[in-house]
Amino acid sequence: MTIIHNRSLDDINDTAPVLGGNAVTRAFSGGSLTRVIGMLVLILILGFLTIYPLSMLLYGSLHSTPPGMAGEFNLNGYRAIMTTQNFLVLVNTIGISLAKTIPSLTIAVFLAWIVARTDTPFRGTLEVLITLPFFIPPILTAMAWGMLANPQVGVINMVWRWLTGAQDPLFNIYSYGGVIWHMCQYSIPFLFLFMVDAFRAMDPSLEESSRMCGASRWTTFRKITLLLMLPVLTSSFMLSFIKGIETFESALFFGLPAGIKVITTDIYESINHRATPDYQYATSLSFAIMGLMFLLVVAQWAILRGKSFQTVTGKGFRPNVMELGPWRWVTFAFCVLFFLVTVVLPVGQLLLGSFFRFFGFYTYDMLTLEHYQAVFSNSEFWRAVRNTMMLGLLGATATMALGAIVAYISIRTKWRGRSLIDGMAWLPWMMPGMVLGVGFLWAFAMLPGPIPIYGTVWALLLAYIALGTPVAVRVMTGSYHQLSYDLEECSRVHGASWLQTMWRILVALAWPAFAVGWVLTFFGIMRELSASILLYSVGSETLAVVLMKLWANGNAEQVSVIGLLMMLLVILFRWVQLRFIKARISKL
Repeated sequence: MTIIHNRSLDDINDTAPVLGGNAVTRAFSGGSLTRVIGMLVLILILGFLTIYPLSMLLYGSLHSTPPGMAGEFNLNGYRAIMTTQNFLVLVNTIGISLAKTIPSLTIAVFLAWIVARTDTPFRGTLEVLITLPFFIPPILTAMAWGMLANPQVGVINMVWRWLTGAQDPLFNIYSYGGVIWHMCQYSIPFLFLFMVDAFRAMDPSLEESSRMCGASRWTTFRKITLLLMLPVLTSSFMLSFIKGIETFESALFFGLPAGIKVITTDIYESINHRATPDYQYATSLSFAIMGLMFLLVVAQWAILRGKSFQTVTGKGFRPNVMELGPWRWVTFAFCVLFFLVTVVLPVGQLLLGSFFRFFGFYTYDMLTLEHYQAVFSNSEFWRAVRNTMMLGLLGATATMALGAIVAYISIRTKWRGRSLIDGMAWLPWMMPGMVLGVGFLWAFAMLPGPIPIYGTVWALLLAYIALGTPVAVRVMTGSYHQLSYDLEECSRVHGASWLQTMWRILVALAWPAFAVGWVLTFFGIMRELSASILLYSVGSETLAVVLMKLWANGNAEQVSVIGLLMMLLVILFRWVQLRFIKARISKL
């Protein structure tokens, strides 16, 4: 009997036969030459998606003319951003992000604790309802809240005046509060998704010990639960803060009308709202925000370095929940209230606005179906639907395939160059959609003539893949970490090829995570506006761009119709995701 001692997966890969046919399969199936070729191909792909637009961002910040035009190199762009006005824009950006992150994190922690650690009724249903706002494109709810809380003709303010006879509006969405309020609606479910599983995985014996020693529920929650969740809370805080800095829709719809500027809207205005687009200024500002994002990511790494907060060990435990008694209906009501405010109200406004002739005039004689007829007869709308679905399907599939390969090399191998590949894949995490859009704007314009990407739908596809790669890598990394190396090694020792091992072992066990990542990426593409608004051209419009154009032209009623259709698509995909993945996981 032959016994193999300490034989690494890389050794097995080196001795495995090289498969014929597919070049990608051969590249990762064994020999050093094919492995090097495969790694180089992957580096070239990631380099084109990340390093190339970043380098062109630097080039554009030093070039005095728009892309494709002769000019000179200077520092005028950086001199232009070093003004008191831009300092106030930076303070605005950081202040708004911080103002939305603190309440969002507080509410998300409370909701995650309710769903994961208490006996609140219908927790499974509540979890689905709480996460639903994350899947709704922000442009939809921004437009809906623009109709709900408009200080003159908003439905909420009209009802308030009718009930109280007051002259002043109850809410004014075009304010700092309006910007922060809209950002919170997406930040809360986003943070909830990050934290709810961490709450579930924590050993409850520590909390039980605290309760047995006489501590109250609040003291236990504050001194035990929250402290043990510190790594997750810190990561979530930094992630939410970074996402707040790169926000675009909230500031565009509710900030600009009130004279509130942030970095992303300043970049957008410098290209789209000036008589002569100032590309050097926009690119210099984009490069500066990249530096800020890099500092924030480094700060997150420094905070958690060397700290250990292990709560899940080899010792078994029963994930019991806390009994709240009558208070469980209070927590239930809180979750339902969150769903009503973030989903039912804006969707209800879209439904209401789609059936009336004019926004703000809700009388019986104003009922009409002409907005549905106008939308369904609009060729630009149907072209946008085709573009969005094609970009979503192709983009999500390509992004997850790329993320799965990067995660496999980073986690499951010891190949040289894996750290470089992992770092390149994570680089877009520090590049907001608006910044990446500016980088690709320069990158595609500077490509040689035989490569006509600029102004086509493929420009959007490449930008979406770049933006989604960090999420894909994160999802697949977590899944690969849970799979024992023994499964893969046993498969290879018993004669299975690399392709057979990947398909029958890794893919079979990790594909639910792949499916979850695919859905997240698809919705990310469907809701993306900041990069799309810079890279689209006639013929390559997406639904988000069409909505933006209709809103800018004052067609709020047609916006409501398209918004409802997009909401139906969101609900359908979300239902398929939950049913399909749940059924698959139950068979594993």
